[in-house]
Amino acid sequence: MNQQYPVTGAGLGLRREKLNEMLSNDLSPLGFMEVAPENWIHVGGSYGKKFRQFTEKYDFVCHGLSLSIGSPSPLDEDFVKDVGQFLTAHKIKHYSEHLTYCSDDSQLYDLLPIPFSEEAVHYVAERIRRVQDILQQEISMENASYYTPAPGKEMEEIEFINAVLDEADCGLLLDVNNIYVNSVNHGYDAVEFLKRLPAKRIRYAHIAGHYNEDEDLIVDTHGADIIDPVWELLDKAYEHFGVFPTLLERDFNIPPVDELLTEVKQIITIQKKWQRPELKTQSNTN
Repeated sequence: MNQQYPVTGAGLGLRREKLNEMLSNDLSPLGFMEVAPENWIHVGGSYGKKFRQFTEKYDFVCHGLSLSIGSPSPLDEDFVKDVGQFLTAHKIKHYSEHLTYCSDDSQLYDLLPIPFSEEAVHYVAERIRRVQDILQQEISMENASYYTPAPGKEMEEIEFINAVLDEADCGLLLDVNNIYVNSVNHGYDAVEFLKRLPAKRIRYAHIAGHYNEDEDLIVDTHGADIIDPVWELLDKAYEHFGVFPTLLERDFNIPPVDELLTEVKQIITIQKKWQRPELKTQSNTN
């Protein structure tokens, strides 16, 4: 395994309502799976036992929902410690979160953009470093979709992301669909943006579908099939960076598992297209 990446191949999110269906399906195309820790911490009983069946068989990563790294409120260190215990208990390979905030005095139930400012870079990077100190491991931050910039913008989105990653010395969860969504909503070149991301910090990626509200407004829903321009952007990403682990996100309007696996297999097809011969040879000898 490439030491830069905590997992390999193509992945799929594990959702509670799909547990039985997934247990009865052939999931051999999957290289890894992903869960939101908030949905599984302290879950026991039959759900807990079924979850353990998956974690004992597949490599897992966690993608959090409520760390709220950009929140003006203090970091919830007790929650971070709970996450750490969960990661250890289930031998989770990596933990990622959104480069956004979702709480102040209480939960806001949305992922809101952080101001693209120098002050925000320092603030967020310090909080990320604190999380990493508590967990005693690197975490990754995901480039987020947003619909209007937060007040106080001093730099472009790509500059803000790169500055946070550098100062925090953390990984990047590269969300391909979010780049496409933001490129349409905010009028920039998706491929140019993609190429300015730091290759060495990519740990894995997300790809998903979305909803076209208007010709210049896309809503990031994770509730539809992936469209051709997003597949093409993933192809460009592999061409530029090399192949990295990539997970299919589907959170709403979830189809049967065999349909989800069709898109997972599409990821694998594109990965194979760009797999370097020397990596194929190495994989065959492992």
